[in-house]
Amino acid sequence: MATIQAIYRYPVKGLSPEPLPRALLASGETVPGDRIYAIENGPSGFDPAKPYLPKTRFLMLMKNGRLAALRTAFDQQSHVLTVMRGASIAAAGNLKTSEGRAAIERYFAEFCADELRGPPKILFAPGHSFSDVARKVVSIINLASVAALEGAAGAALNPLRFRANLYVEGWPAWSELDLVGNVLAAGPAARLKVVKRIVRCAATNVDPQTGIRDLDLPQTLMRTYGHSDCGVYAEVVEGGEIAAGDAIEIA
Repeated sequence: MATIQAIYRYPVKGLSPEPLPRALLASGETVPGDRIYAIENGPSGFDPAKPYLPKTRFLMLMKNGRLAALRTAFDQQSHVLTVMRGASIAAAGNLKTSEGRAAIERYFAEFCADELRGPPKILFAPGHSFSDVARKVVSIINLASVAALEGAAGAALNPLRFRANLYVEGWPAWSELDLVGNVLAAGPAARLKVVKRIVRCAATNVDPQTGIRDLDLPQTLMRTYGHSDCGVYAEVVEGGEIAAGDAIEIA
């Protein structure tokens, strides 16, 4: 029996994960509050009517590994984002207000000055998630696969390198890659259809605690397994509440 070991969301793309004890999934939607904001890296052509853009248009770990050295906290009720650097508050602002967004933008204009293509800008579109893929999905990582990859990489791996929504224990290593097309039962009522393997990029090379780019995991995957996939995307086809410790299995 496999179980959901942990649930995470990432309120601002590229910034800190937030653990959730439980989440109410809705059909066709992401984990609530996941990647609802992004920080534009210079003019991106963002159009709220057609909100999907490639991740390279934003500040993100694949190109901006230093983001992992920050700790951020997002209040879901007020939409206040607090940015911590070390033990100090570096910036804070209400992302619903122009003044709050400006405070955060000023901080990242300085923090990422040599990596910017133009002024950073907080982006939001109602009902949109700034995912790495166009469809609304829940990302799933098999912790046994992470353990196997540790052996191939010769280093301990923090599973948060993979920035997943659900971390699952109890599946054999790499078995998740064969689940594409299957529907998973998660918790008492939720059903998720696995739609795609996740092809890993250089974001996984960044240590999520230090921000140091210390490994080459896509290359390790390719060299060891002949592909650079780790984890899967799933679409919610039937909503329901899920919680850490819930069973997850083929429906």
